[in-house]
Amino acid sequence: MALRRALSAAGARWAQQRLCCTARGDTIFAVSSGHGRCGVAVIRTSGPGSGGALKSLTGRPQLPPPRVMALRRIRDPATAEPLDRGLVVWFPGPHSFTGEDCAELHVHGGPAVVSGVLRALGRLPGLRPAEPGEFTRRAFHRGKLDLTAAEGLGDLIHAETEAQRRQALRQMEGELGRLYQRWSETLTQALAHLEAYIDFSEDDNVEEEVLSQVDAAVRALEQELGAHLQDGRRGELLRGGVHAVIAGPPNVGKSSLLNLLCQRPAAIVSPAAGTTRDVVEVSLNVTGYLVLSDTAGLRDATDPVEREGVSRARDRLQRADLVLAVLDATAVPAEPAALGAAVGSLVPPAAPCILVLNKADLLRGDTGALRAACTQGPPVPPATLLSCKTGDGIERLLELLGQQLAQLCGDPLAGSPSLTQRRHSQHLGDCAAALARYGRHRARDLGLAAEQLRLARRPGRITGHVGAEDVLDIIDFCVGK
Repeated sequence: MALRRALSAAGARWAQQRLCCTARGDTIFAVSSGHGRCGVAVIRTSGPGSGGALKSLTGRPQLPPPRVMALRRIRDPATAEPLDRGLVVWFPGPHSFTGEDCAELHVHGGPAVVSGVLRALGRLPGLRPAEPGEFTRRAFHRGKLDLTAAEGLGDLIHAETEAQRRQALRQMEGELGRLYQRWSETLTQALAHLEAYIDFSEDDNVEEEVLSQVDAAVRALEQELGAHLQDGRRGELLRGGVHAVIAGPPNVGKSSLLNLLCQRPAAIVSPAAGTTRDVVEVSLNVTGYLVLSDTAGLRDATDPVEREGVSRARDRLQRADLVLAVLDATAVPAEPAALGAAVGSLVPPAAPCILVLNKADLLRGDTGALRAACTQGPPVPPATLLSCKTGDGIERLLELLGQQLAQLCGDPLAGSPSLTQRRHSQHLGDCAAALARYGRHRARDLGLAAEQLRLARRPGRITGHVGAEDVLDIIDFCVGK
């Protein structure tokens, strides 16, 4: 009974929290298609005043049929001045993005047209400009999507690569949320059965097999959680980009490599050693999303500014997801062991690495031994000869980059959905720790074991059944979403 009352109270608090933001009954509006000149701009409203606003701006006593575009002349209700001629759509709740009455005005995207329509909406009683992410917040509170889907929507808006788009769309459509919700329901059921056994076992109303069923469910969930957490941060890397660091001795062509990859002069190139003093960071899509950093040449510097640059370079190396180790092809040994040792002196142990032997255009004579060393395998990492001056070898480097990114990020459409947020990892890590403590307490004290199952119900926080407001506040949405 105590469990039932607690769950009922928690459910009531959650339902009250979901409806709090729409209890005021105000109607919001914003440009949903982005800002700046464009062919068509979409202005969206949500709230009980959406229907009246649409009637006022179109001068029609009747709303158009739901979810059907209608051509209308749009006027300023205060002055009857025509503002534009465009398409309007009416979405009566609950069959809309937010679950409320919504309207959209598809108008020409010139700044004067858009600002005129926004001013007209702002003068209507009960309407106000939307805050960033407020449409999505209202959709969450109306039960149209959970927190993981809201995060997926934010990721979809910011996606820059095909892989990011695929992962974000999968999350927005609810796959990750359904997985976490299933785990949460499994824990709730296990806790209910354990509480029932504790409360009613002396009355012979609960069978002994209940405890075995709870143990089996907890063990299975513990294994599934462990596999999910040990994914090598694939989802996070795909979402935020793989941080790759270009490292090597001075004057081997690191900055030239950065410029070659991003196809613009992002870094200063000079024959003088030690030109790069600070970290130069560029984001680009090279068979995947890369955050590429050019760093100072690694050596024992005497100049204090260069010393600071080398220190920053070593710090970036320690935090890199991938290292592009650049060496001068004319100055390296062709023996695999010696070449591997040269790379090992630059790259942190176990860090994923690609060896780039630059200045291949300056090689003289037979290069067969060096080429053979590049394909040797350990201790030599994946390697290629390259000339940043002529571009020869860039195709092979892009191929190696694609292979490394595939290993680090995986296929966003394969298997179960990946972790995409550090918040998810933290909650699931706490859940796994609580399940481990359940196993230790199970034989000694069922009450303490039950408490660990209560603490383990962290997946509910991920989907938004608990503590949703703090998460909604930090999702990076633009105005109009």
